[in-house]
Amino acid sequence: MTIRLPGAGGELRTYEPRRTPLATTTGTPFTSRTVFSAAHVVADPFADVSPDSAAAVDWDATLAFRRHLWAHGLGVAEAMDTAQRGMGLDWAGAAELIRRSSAEARAVGGRIACGVGTDQLPVTEFGYAYSLADIRAAYEEQLALVEESGSQVILMASRALAAVAKSPDDYLEVYGHLLRQAAEPVVLHWLGPMFDPALEGYWGSADLDAATDTFLEVIAAHPDKVDGIKVSLLDAQREIDIRRRLPVGVRCYTGDDFNYPALIAGDEQGFSHALLGIFDPLGPLAAEAVRVLDTGNVSGFRELLDPTVELSRHLFQTPTRFYKTGVVFLAWLAGHQEHFTMVGGQQSSRSLPHFTRAYELADGLGLFPDPQLAENRMKNLLSLYGVAQ
Repeated sequence: MTIRLPGAGGELRTYEPRRTPLATTTGTPFTSRTVFSAAHVVADPFADVSPDSAAAVDWDATLAFRRHLWAHGLGVAEAMDTAQRGMGLDWAGAAELIRRSSAEARAVGGRIACGVGTDQLPVTEFGYAYSLADIRAAYEEQLALVEESGSQVILMASRALAAVAKSPDDYLEVYGHLLRQAAEPVVLHWLGPMFDPALEGYWGSADLDAATDTFLEVIAAHPDKVDGIKVSLLDAQREIDIRRRLPVGVRCYTGDDFNYPALIAGDEQGFSHALLGIFDPLGPLAAEAVRVLDTGNVSGFRELLDPTVELSRHLFQTPTRFYKTGVVFLAWLAGHQEHFTMVGGQQSSRSLPHFTRAYELADGLGLFPDPQLAENRMKNLLSLYGVAQ
């Protein structure tokens, strides 16, 4: 069987999909690295919603996808950027997602960490017209919910804090307050503006060196309350530099979807653990690679994971914040959901050439458990764009 795909200039070409998927197995927890996949949400395609409506989520399919990740040994990073937090999923939806996923994690013995932010503070006609006390209270509300759910806390970057903070001292005050009251060590998340333009100048400066110093100052003041940091700046050398400056016992979880194989493999001075959106579509393959790394076989790990970088860079290409569309598209082709619909209508955020290349790259990696299903669904999508087979 073959499929006709549009080329860059609109011409049609013939592509022959692979017939067999990559062989992977479920297995025991990893021993050399702690690995989380940030997971997407599955929209309810039958809900009568508009782009301004609250998210309508298909809870059965959403939780089934988390069980898929747990079955392969991955932890789930819940209610994060990959779940369209702030891009279709509001705080009410995120809170329900946290409650349901945390209960599911307890039921199946899966590892879970959940995002804590301030997205219940809406942008007003005057912008983010809040005080630092308002921002602390918003964080505290979400912190309490995640702790009550029994999940680990990921302290996410706040759009409201980025807008309201006047200096690095404001970040030190807010984060210090939250860390002092956290019941268990948390993961601090530094999300770069390529993922969310509203976070430009986070930690009180657009100068990344100055921002890094403030970030590390927060950690140094509360090392017993910080399990680790997630760095999502798409800057491998900066992550390595930060990693080498962390207090003993504080982990670095790479969030670099461009350079993750080398960062996870590490060097003579250390390595990064992982908390990655790209491990949503790569779950079984990523798990297989980490199990190879658990044996000490770094080259075997790289042989499995290095070829995935081209797909990841494609999905996360500028504008990076729309990578979620490609992630959900691949979940549909792989059979993890029955439709290609996203909360907030975000399925329209990438082009047909983008989807075409994502399909080719994922197929080449053997990511589709049923290649024939993926081919049929790709043909269905192409037909909607007027591409006859």
